[in-house]
Amino acid sequence: MKEKEVQGMAYTEANKKATIKYMKNNLDDIKIRVPKGRREELKEQARALGYDSFNSFVVEAIEEKIDREKKK
Repeated sequence: MKEKEVQGMAYTEANKKATIKYMKNNLDDIKIRVPKGRREELKEQARALGYDSFNSFVVEAIEEKIDREKKK
């Protein structure tokens, strides 16, 4: 069985299956499209602002926008 190192720990096929199952049962996917090259720029800007992931930045941005619109 091939194992992949992830943050110093072995990542096995069983780990992969468990992750896929968790994601399937607990998370929804949302796909967005941006102009070519813009994705990396946005990811870099999110990192520069201190976000651990681009996903966390996008979710927070959406939630902030909804909160602002509710206050109008």
